[in-house]
Amino acid sequence: MAQSSRSTLIAVDGPAASGKGTIARALAAHYGLPHMDTGVLYRSVALTLVRFGGDFDNEFEAVRAVAQLGQVDPADPELRSEVVGGVASRISAFPMLRAALFDRQRAFAGQDGGAVLDGRDIGTVIAPEASAKLYVTASPEARAQRRLAELEARGISVHYAEVLADIHARDERDSHRDFAPLARAADADLLDTSDLTVDEAIAAALALVEARLKRGLPSGV
Repeated sequence: MAQSSRSTLIAVDGPAASGKGTIARALAAHYGLPHMDTGVLYRSVALTLVRFGGDFDNEFEAVRAVAQLGQVDPADPELRSEVVGGVASRISAFPMLRAALFDRQRAFAGQDGGAVLDGRDIGTVIAPEASAKLYVTASPEARAQRRLAELEARGISVHYAEVLADIHARDERDSHRDFAPLARAADADLLDTSDLTVDEAIAAALALVEARLKRGLPSGV
C-alpha cells in the first residue's frame, strides 16, 4: 500500500455505472486514504423517503430526511436498489438538499491526510482544490450492460432496454439540473472505461493520478 501525503485529495466524478465507485475505492486503498461515496448520502435520503412514504418531489421533505441519515446502515442492500437509485437521482436536483449535505462532504474532503471522494460534482463543487481529478465515463450501452449484469447477479429480472432507458434518464437529470450538474471539471483527466476490464480501469486510473501527483500541477495542465 502506498503512503498518502498530507494533501492528497482525489476527486472522482462520472455518470451512473461508469465504474467511478470501484475506481475510487481502489485509489483509496492504494494511497491509504479514507473514501466517501457521496452518492450514498443521497441514496440514504432517498431510502428514508421510500420507507416513510415521503413525497419524492417535495424538496422540504427531502431536506427533513437528512436528519435521519444516521439511522441508515451504509451496508443496507436496499440502498443499491433501482427504486432508491431512481429517487436519489430525482432528489439530487434539489438545491436545498445539496446545500444541506455540502458541509458533510467538505468536512470529509478537508480532513488531515486527504481523502478520496466520488460522485457527480466533487471536482467542480465539493473539492475543486483536489490534488487530482478524474472524470470516469463509459458509453450508455456499456453502462447499461454492467447494470444489467449487476441486477441479474442479485436475482432481479429486468430487460436491457429498460436498464438503458433508465441510464439515459439519469444522465439527462444529472447533467441538466440547475444546481451543481454532472460535468467534467475543466482540469479533470478523462478516463473512458467502455472497453476496459475492472483491473485495466483501475490501472489506468492509478497511472493518471500518479502522474498528476508527481507533477504537482493542477489537473489538465
